[in-house]
Amino acid sequence: MEKTERNNGTSSWEFLLLGVGNVPSLQTPLFLLSLIIYLLTVVGNILIVALVVADRHLHTPMYFFLSNLSSLETCYSSTILPRLLASFLTGDSTISAQGCIVQFYFFASFVVTECYLLAVMSYDRYLAICQPLLYASLMTWKVSLQLAAVSWLVGFLTSTVVIPFLSHLRFCGPSAIDHFFCDFIPLLEVACSDTNVVRLLASTLSLFNLVFPFLFTLASYVCIIAAILRIPSSMSRQKAFSTCSSHLTVVIIFYGTLIIVYLMPRTPQLRQLNKVFSFFYTVFTPLLNPLIYSLRNREVREALKKTLRKALACTQSS
Repeated sequence: MEKTERNNGTSSWEFLLLGVGNVPSLQTPLFLLSLIIYLLTVVGNILIVALVVADRHLHTPMYFFLSNLSSLETCYSSTILPRLLASFLTGDSTISAQGCIVQFYFFASFVVTECYLLAVMSYDRYLAICQPLLYASLMTWKVSLQLAAVSWLVGFLTSTVVIPFLSHLRFCGPSAIDHFFCDFIPLLEVACSDTNVVRLLASTLSLFNLVFPFLFTLASYVCIIAAILRIPSSMSRQKAFSTCSSHLTVVIIFYGTLIIVYLMPRTPQLRQLNKVFSFFYTVFTPLLNPLIYSLRNREVREALKKTLRKALACTQSS
């Protein structure tokens, strides 16, 4: 009876997420660490969105894309951390096959969307620095909205194409996924049906939706750095570089850890290290983004100070 149920695709199958390590003494510290990271991530990213909306000086395409990125990071971390926190709190690390596939759907959608958003932001900086006279005419609000909408749309469409193939796989054991969330490769490792088609499809889509945005972003920054180095004044060079240094830092962190995770061999010796890097780009990166933009960006810092002064004035007057 059990074998029959297992062969009916994902209808009655459950997975056990092995997490970051089965050490009972670490469950409470990991829960507290993850909870603090999640709260700071949500508050930090929502604060950036609120600042961009509230401060008219930030009503530019650059900060519109930043608010999209912050919204994305909030959703991105919310696909993984609440489930991880629940498993730390209750000790129950099981997840249904349907729940696992839904988690992967949103996770993959947000990863692809972030790749395109980072590429769009690099294009925005390229126009601002390399084509300053044409920037206002090329990067209009209509174009900004279209670029942001396409980034989100492509992210969700890409996952929508993969999910039907993934949901038709048969899982017949072992039921343990050696990861702390439902990622693509660990999920395929527990499938007992042929995965060649879904692997080929995922590789093709990754080529277009991960590699292409990365190369585009890289090419944009090569042009940006070359243009900055041609500026004769050192003060002007510093000012030009400061407008894109925050975004460049985010790009390096995001793609650096992403490349390490998916190019690292999944040997037994390297799996724990793979999970550490996965934890970094899925959990720490959404936390680092608002910190990087708030600490390295003068306009964001000024908007934050202005908002805090207004809030303090309202508190004192009441």
